[in-house]
Amino acid sequence: MRAASALVDTALDRSVVLGFTRLGLGVRSHLPGWPADPAPQALLGRHVAVTGASSGLGAATALGLARLGAQLHLVVRNPEKARPVVARIVTEVPTAVVEVHRCDVGDLDDVRRFAASFESPLDVLVHNAGVMPPSRTESQQGHELAMAVHVLGPVLMSELLRPRERVVLVTSGGMYAQRLRADDPEYLTGRYSPTTAYARSKRAQVELLSILDRRWEASVWATHPGWADTPGVADSLPGFRRLTRPLLRDAEGGADTTVWLSAVDPAPPGGSLWHDRRRRPPHFSPTTRSRPGDVARMWRWVCEQIGIEETSPDKGGAER
Repeated sequence: MRAASALVDTALDRSVVLGFTRLGLGVRSHLPGWPADPAPQALLGRHVAVTGASSGLGAATALGLARLGAQLHLVVRNPEKARPVVARIVTEVPTAVVEVHRCDVGDLDDVRRFAASFESPLDVLVHNAGVMPPSRTESQQGHELAMAVHVLGPVLMSELLRPRERVVLVTSGGMYAQRLRADDPEYLTGRYSPTTAYARSKRAQVELLSILDRRWEASVWATHPGWADTPGVADSLPGFRRLTRPLLRDAEGGADTTVWLSAVDPAPPGGSLWHDRRRRPPHFSPTTRSRPGDVARMWRWVCEQIGIEETSPDKGGAER
């Protein structure tokens, strides 16, 4: 039965449409071998931060973590937008402890300010904040915005906060269509496409996982949520949403694996991509595999932009 379940799971994954939609999660969650939910109160006493937690996947992730007893830190650009999220959490989980912190993840100076002001010992950090501007946009430091929000800001924040247990980067299945562009990380050549820029930055997240997992004391994973019906999708991909809305997952379904990885015990090995509680291959096609030296080149660029040492020592030996 387990072998047959694995075949069905893989077939769903490779089909994309079936695997990424609510159908994939619905079928997989009823297959033999579906990983068990984390234990009740699995995160009791742990401090967990979620970026981009004012709506969509971030809000659903925060609620899921609160149900498991986490002491939550919602990291958002606009604290006012986080108020309904906090209200929903404390209504459903009256014992929840929730703090809201202002930070623009794409602004490296703001990330440094936030990290310097953060006083709690952090156990788990979920990087969920995301952007897809319609035209090429630059951050406060002059970086292409998708790369700043999805790669530079998260790496710097994790480097400064050093979570003690886990780091989860919420990526996108769109990265399967792109290879790592270490030759043009700022998207300075060619005609700019918002979906391509988004996917390139998400590809960079996945390609750097093994380096980040070795560098930090925490286990590091990326999760892709599949296709979920969120405000971000509605704003950035309205045509896609119109065509696929009957099949889209809700935000809670999209956040399921992020919440699961944040709390499951024992934690699986880090440095890998996950979807629907299973480790997934980082490539569907050989054409997206990185060229020799490209991952090291991209890591060198990231280190230069955020001002950290390039070395990637074993866990426990990272520069603080």
